[in-house]
Amino acid sequence: MAGTLSGGEQQMVAMGRALMAQPKLLLLDEPSMGLAPLMVETIFNVIHSLTKAGMTILLVEQNARLALQLAQRAYVMESGLITLAGSGAELMADTRVRKAYLGE
Repeated sequence: MAGTLSGGEQQMVAMGRALMAQPKLLLLDEPSMGLAPLMVETIFNVIHSLTKAGMTILLVEQNARLALQLAQRAYVMESGLITLAGSGAELMADTRVRKAYLGE
């Protein structure tokens, strides 16, 4: 029945199913891909709530701004190699990241 839901609703169902197992680590691969901006905001609010509650999350995300705003630790990968690492705030302030990934 979840197949009839919107993309954002399906993403929420997938996260709910994962959370039912009470994982110690939640892996999220591009949770915002293909979603309307309002649903992206909802998904990231849920992720933020989970981290505030103490859940560890490994997030792979193309939306660098949103990901870095949430990240305690962040990595930039290029061609499969880690090229930068630091806190989300540190990478958000890095001029190379700002230019390449944040459009500034």
